Amino acid sequence: MQIQGIGAIVTGGGSGLGEATARLLAEKGARVAILDLGRSKGAEVAKSIGDAAIFCEADVASEEQVTAALDEAVGRFGGIHAAVNCAGIGTAGRTVDKSGKPFDLKLFELTLRVNLVGTFNVIRLAAARMTQNAPGPDGERGAIVNTASVAAFEGQIGQCAYSASKGGVVGMTLPIARDLAAVGIRVNTIAPGLFATPMLMMMPQEGRDYLASQIPFPRRLGNPPEYAALACHLIENGMINGETIRIDGAIRMQPK
Repeated sequence: MQIQGIGAIVTGGGSGLGEATARLLAEKGARVAILDLGRSKGAEVAKSIGDAAIFCEADVASEEQVTAALDEAVGRFGGIHAAVNCAGIGTAGRTVDKSGKPFDLKLFELTLRVNLVGTFNVIRLAAARMTQNAPGPDGERGAIVNTASVAAFEGQIGQCAYSASKGGVVGMTLPIARDLAAVGIRVNTIAPGLFATPMLMMMPQEGRDYLASQIPFPRRLGNPPEYAALACHLIENGMINGETIRIDGAIRMQPK
């Protein structure tokens, strides 16, 4: 799929991986709707991109809010051809801590609601609109890119909820790709390693340096534009479908 001229949505586009992806899509000629919470910097990012971007306030796990955002994007762009799911939260806590207290079930449910249910909610609603697009040369009507994590495969101590949510994103990638093959929509997932996102950059420099030292090569944190480049390639390369791709500098996370 050529990015030039398409309509795209990016969830979590107010910062980090999502912001970098929204900016690169716009640079490549797409019109981009940034879906993020009202307290995010999504509106500022859209304004800085210019006429090629709009901001739509939405909780990704809300059917009503995502529906409204997608309707606005379709109305402005004439259609949605690509969706990149970057919205997510990180939570930490042992299943049972050292004092014997069990993990907060509400926090576990919230993590799955945002990271897994929210991703599926956007997929299903965006795909329904993509089916209305005229097919391209290969019959392609749309492309969806999700965000998992290397924690889906090597979850560390304290990552039970986060790993479960990201493992779910990996697990549903192939079956959804198979579901949507009949209507010409591809689905892929990116599993990032340690990236210099706002959440990670809140750590002290010493902590960031330690994490970077664990990456075999290159021995540094990933940069959001590197994620964005892969996300755009997955939109452009019509033969990649049903795949989860790690982008992690060959790291394999240790228990802690």
